[in-house]
Amino acid sequence: MKPTKIVSPEQWLTARLALLREEKELTRLRDRIAQRRQQLPRVKIEKPYTFESPEGRVSLADLFEGRSQLIVQHFMLGPGWEEGCKSCSFMLDHFNPTVLHLKARDVSFAAISHAPLAEILPFKKRMGWDINWVSAHGNGFNQDFHVSFTEEEIAHGQVDYNYGKIDFPKTEAPGISVFARDAAGTVYHTYSTYGRGVEVVMTTYDLLDLVPKGRDEDHDEYGMQWVRHHDRYEHAVATT
Repeated sequence: MKPTKIVSPEQWLTARLALLREEKELTRLRDRIAQRRQQLPRVKIEKPYTFESPEGRVSLADLFEGRSQLIVQHFMLGPGWEEGCKSCSFMLDHFNPTVLHLKARDVSFAAISHAPLAEILPFKKRMGWDINWVSAHGNGFNQDFHVSFTEEEIAHGQVDYNYGKIDFPKTEAPGISVFARDAAGTVYHTYSTYGRGVEVVMTTYDLLDLVPKGRDEDHDEYGMQWVRHHDRYEHAVATT
């Protein structure tokens, strides 16, 4: 952490008011971007995706649970993995308590992974999450939304991710997608975000941005290196 000046209360207030002006500009910008996001055109979902769930096969429309809006977390858990991605787990730790509040605003939530359901459920139980989590194994959903890649694609390089061609180190990638359903039951894709865009749900980062050390990741080999599954921090309390 870089040292900062020690000043009088009056000098601190002057600096704080200057920062407040920028914070208000950012708030207004975020409001404008949110409005533009909500006004994006929609794409009709033509494919009849079905997912493996604890209740059997369910459609994308079923994931709405009777509501008109759906948020999906593309959770990195591939076939044969021993556990889910720790960064995606960090995301779901934040999503989990919001589900009840989202439902109050006509929004359902589902996590979707490429792994078979039999490999998802033990990890879900271990983490203690109370959310709808289904498997896209074999249905092409993850590939169509550019969050699952083959080993050959990874080896070849330049996979299609985050609206561009990039080198990616894993066969699974994180993301958040949003869908809408009309009165006739037709489902539309309205929004997706990837890469650092998924930080929208990571409110721990917003809180770290308030403290003097900030995210304190400058000397880490990669972003989120410090993150652990919540049962693997030294101070963790077992959830099972």
